[in-house]
Formats: sequence, structure tokens, C-alpha cells
Amino acid sequence: MLIGEVARRSGVSARMLRHYESLGLVRPSGRTGSGYREYSGEDIRRIFHVESLRSLGLSLREIGRALEDPGTPSALVGDLIRQTRERIAAETELLTRLLRIDAADPADWEDVLQVVALLQALGSKSADARQRAALSSADEIPVPVEALVEAALSETEPNVAGALRWALARSGDGGPALLAEGLGSPVAAVRQRAVQSLAEMPGDEATAQLRDALAGPDVVVRGYAALALGTRGVADAVPTLIDMIVEGKNDTDAGDALSVLASDHATADRIATGLVERLAHDATQAPARGWLTQALAGIPGTTASRALVELSHDGDRAVALTAAYLLQLRGTR
Repeated sequence: MLIGEVARRSGVSARMLRHYESLGLVRPSGRTGSGYREYSGEDIRRIFHVESLRSLGLSLREIGRALEDPGTPSALVGDLIRQTRERIAAETELLTRLLRIDAADPADWEDVLQVVALLQALGSKSADARQRAALSSADEIPVPVEALVEAALSETEPNVAGALRWALARSGDGGPALLAEGLGSPVAAVRQRAVQSLAEMPGDEATAQLRDALAGPDVVVRGYAALALGTRGVADAVPTLIDMIVEGKNDTDAGDALSVLASDHATADRIATGLVERLAHDATQAPARGWLTQALAGIPGTTASRALVELSHDGDRAVALTAAYLLQLRGTR
């Protein structure tokens, strides 16, 4: 079969077939009487072998070695897998950067360069550079919220993390939903950063995500969610806040959150009842009884007052003295 016919049937151009021949990949087995290249059936099969290996990403040099080497292909295939993964990762990173620049809606190339500089600074090894980028994100050309969320969920330096949460709170829509994805991370530290960021974000969407976090399996996340919801006046946080007091985990903050919730009379009675029930539980021992007693200080109403009267005669001297002191304070108001 002549080169033109081979090119037509195989889809490989005559020019490429000549290139294959120059590299020694596919040499036509014969020549016609007029000197034209003539390919045998075996030659054509080799052409298809070359094309098949090219489809896997092998270079022509690698294809030549593969066709001449009867050994196992696993090492070469393994290299191709690694190279392909690296290429995909690089392309994915580039696509993400381009999408974030597009989301910033730059007006001109100067804006594009500014966004690129901010994105690079957020990924800097310098904590100072990352913090400056977070604080400057509220400028005329803001950092896309996706980049802020990604940075916030991975940041380990407290000052930078605080700056990123500040920036997220001013980033507008989209942040709460993206942070909610972080709540499902298999990494506990990421879940904690996600709920801490949500706690500082205003609006109904952030509150809804915090409600979901309150029902989640992570105890630490539930605690942060309860503290944030308590300061927002969401009474669903009461049981978790009382649990935190009993367990001595951020008990002071939990007591403060209960005090905020207790501004509503019905909720105040519910909180007082919950605290008294935990005090009556046989398993509630000091120092938990002391923490619960202190929590009653910020709860108005007769239920809390009656509980403090009873606690002023408690068998634990520290609890009794605390209750008596709190009753004195309530009497002077």
C-alpha cells in the first residue's frame, strides 16, 4: 500500500509518516519499481501501535523505546500517571486562579494585576504578607470570597486567621455556603476554622448554617455554634450551652450567652429550669455545681432566685458561699 493510501486510511498525514520513518518508528517494508514507499500489513499495524501509544501521552522517543522493549510497561505507565496528575493539578490551579480573577470583575489590566498580587500574597509563606492581603481585601478591588474562604480554612496563625475572618464578614454573599462545606471536612481543625468564621459572619444565611452545625456530630463545632447562636438570640442553643457549663468548656462564655438569651422572660425560665435540673442530677459534682451556680447569676426571674436560695445551703461550702453572694447582689439591684 502506497503512502497516500496509508495516510487516507490511517488518518496519519504523509508528512507525519515520513517523520516516523526518519525516527525509525515505522519504516515501509518495500519500494515499488518506481521507488515509491510501499507499506505492508505489518507496517500499518505498527503505525496504529504508534498512534495508540501517542494517545497515552508518550513522546515519540518513548514510543520508540516501548515498541522495541518487550519488557513490562508498568514503570513507564506509572511515570505517565504521575506526569498526568501533575499536569491536571497545575491546570486546575490555573483555572481556579482565572475564575477568581473573573469573579473580581476587573475593569482593566491594572485591576487584574492587583487581584493576582492579592491572591499571591494570601498564599505567601510570610504571615505578615497574608495578614496584609486579608486586611486589604476590602479595598476597591476585593479578593474573591472563594479565595478568602480557602485561606481561612487553612490558616494556622491566629492573627492572620482573625484578619481573614474580618475580611469574610465583609465579603458579602457566598461566604456562609462555602464555609458550610468546611464543616464537613474530615479534618477537625478545618471544621473548627469554618465554624469560627461563620460565627463572625452577619446575616440569616450564616445563622442558618450555624443552626445546622449545632446539630452536627463534632462537639467542638457544636460549642462554637452554640456560643454564636446564643449571642444572636437563638434559644435552640440553650441545651448545648448548659452542657458546656457542666463540662467546664468555655463555661464563662457559655454563661454570658445564656445571659443574653435570658433577656426574653420565657427563655429565662427555660434556662433557669435547665440549670436547676442539672444541679439536681446526682452525677453533677463540684466543680460543675459551682459553674452552674455562677451561671444562674445572669438569669433573672423567680426560678433562678429560688434555686440560689436552695444552693446557699448546699453541702459544698464553695457552692453555698457563691449562691449567698449572688443572692446579695440580686437583692441590691
